[in-house]
Amino acid sequence: MPTPRQNTRDKPLKRPTQARAKATVQAIFDAFVRIWQRDGWQRLTTRAVALEAGIAVGTLYDYFPSKAALQSGYVRHCIEALIQAVDTQAVQPAGLTWRERLHVLLQLACGVSAEPPSWFHPDMLSIEPQVAEPKHQRRAHEELCAMWQRVFDACTDLPQRPSPETVQALHLAVWGGRRYAMLVRLPDAQVRQWAAEMERLCCLAVKPETS
Repeated sequence: MPTPRQNTRDKPLKRPTQARAKATVQAIFDAFVRIWQRDGWQRLTTRAVALEAGIAVGTLYDYFPSKAALQSGYVRHCIEALIQAVDTQAVQPAGLTWRERLHVLLQLACGVSAEPPSWFHPDMLSIEPQVAEPKHQRRAHEELCAMWQRVFDACTDLPQRPSPETVQALHLAVWGGRRYAMLVRLPDAQVRQWAAEMERLCCLAVKPETS
């Protein structure tokens, strides 16, 4: 059967380009998270978000015509924030060893960084089919794979760079594990243990220990 078309009201209308517009959208996202954390998804409304953010409902609708569109925009914001954090902390700094770069990458990608760039909730997984088209999921997958590749490209002290196939496998293992840990609501302590084990496995995958 053909995939149903996504309602245009489920899509963000425009992306902010100027500083004032970016600040407005950030205020909308901050209010969106606060209300979701406090009241839950079912009780969240665009009117409540606008009131919490201190803006007119019409201003919110300039960017997000529905709460599904707001959710879609927020997930995109989270992915972009993650990629920016990895580039800033794991790719751009000079003098880091490949293990240090991989540690930063895994801390951020697994969601256990001391300063997580975004907020995720298990309900996002159940809502996802309503707000994300396959082409958007594919684009996110490709951008996250490219993020991993940039980290390894920065590892000039690594004797041999992993193949693109290995890079993709590592990304899928980490991102899929993070989503499943969120789905089963794994306690924070267990998430940290999982992240540490994933880091160990990633290190072995790119530079196996010699006997």
